[in-house]
Formats: sequence, C-alpha cells, structure tokens
Amino acid sequence: MIVNQCLLVDGDDTLWENNIYFERAIEEFIDLVFHDRTTRAELRRMLDEIETANCKVHGYGAKSFVRSLHECYERVHAQVASVDHAQAIAELGDRILDQVPVLIPGVRETLSHLQRRHRLILLTKGELDEQTTKVERSGLAPLFEDVVVVPEKTVDTYTTVVEQAKADADRTWMIGNSPKSDIVPALAAGLRAVYVPHPDTWVLERQPVPEAPDHLLQIDRFSELAEHF
Repeated sequence: MIVNQCLLVDGDDTLWENNIYFERAIEEFIDLVFHDRTTRAELRRMLDEIETANCKVHGYGAKSFVRSLHECYERVHAQVASVDHAQAIAELGDRILDQVPVLIPGVRETLSHLQRRHRLILLTKGELDEQTTKVERSGLAPLFEDVVVVPEKTVDTYTTVVEQAKADADRTWMIGNSPKSDIVPALAAGLRAVYVPHPDTWVLERQPVPEAPDHLLQIDRFSELAEHF
C-alpha cells in the first residue's frame, strides 16, 4: 500500500446524496405538467434535452435546474407557467437548495483514515455558492487540504488542479461516481481513477467506463477505499 498520494475526491453522489433530490423534484414537476398529449417518458426526455443544452450555458445546480423546468413547461404548454405553477417550480428548487447534505455511509470514517496517509483535495463541479454551502453543511471541509469548485470537469481542469497542487499526476487519483466527469477526463489527463458507482447517478453523467487496468480501480462502496489506500 503506497502512502502520500494525492487523492482528488468528488462531492455530489460520492460523499453525499444529491441526485435523488433532483429526481424527486422531476417526478413532482412531471405531475405538474403532465397531460394526455404526451407520456411521462417523453416529458423526461424533453427535460433531459433542455438540461443538456442549459448546463453548457448556465452551468449545474438548482438554479440552472429551475430554469430548465420553466423552459420545459413553456415547451409543453406553449405559454409561461401560471403564478401558482411558477411558485410550485420555485419551491422545487428551494427545497434542493435547503437540503442538508446526507453523507453516504462510511464517508467520514474513511476520509479520516485516508487523511492520515494521503493528501486529500475535494474537487466538485457546479455553481460556486451552492457547492460551497454543501461543503460547509457537510462538515467535511476540515478533512481536506483544499476545496476546489469548478464549473465543469474537463481534461484541462484536472491538469490545472494537479499543477496548482504541485502533485505528481501519476500518483494522483480521482475518486468519484460519474464516468463522464470523474473518470474519463481524469484518465485522459494522465491521472489514475477510482470509480465508485452510485445507483442514482444523474443520467447525463452516465457513459461507458473505459478499460484501463493499470490506472482504474472500481469498488462497490466508498468505505472500500481504506483497503486500497
């Protein structure tokens, strides 16, 4: 077991639950806009398409999500939401913003173990204020030497973070649940990666995980990191 490696750790759905709250909000939104001219599956596909486009322009998080809900509503009904429906949509976003992070089992204990042996950096993407608030509410910040919030995770993102941390890329691991944001670009940047699947990973973050036997480790639970690091 090698010590003193640099471990970059994702936040949403790796350290704490996140997407389940968006999924619940989406189901309530579909209840709100549903009518007999479309199906629930069609509404979900429409929302996914809108979110895909909006995230590229407006980023991630509850605020961008609410924007997408309004756009989806207008596309379905060919008009802006009524006062009552607009309020209902706003409340869906507020509920997500007000949610206190629920840590995934074993996270705090595992981070405490890893902190004694390695450098830990929390690397999360999204809207700065939203993500910073989540980190503060989680109580995990003291376990990391740094917290980095980025609008998107790309190959350049990982290269920059490693350079700023003065870390060795070959001894740096990205740990996360998202193939799209945590695994694929980290490997492309020359880092190693640990894939920790989450059953409720956002559909827009899913994609095939590449084969990289010497650089990729897949585990079932976050707590298993203590067996490898």
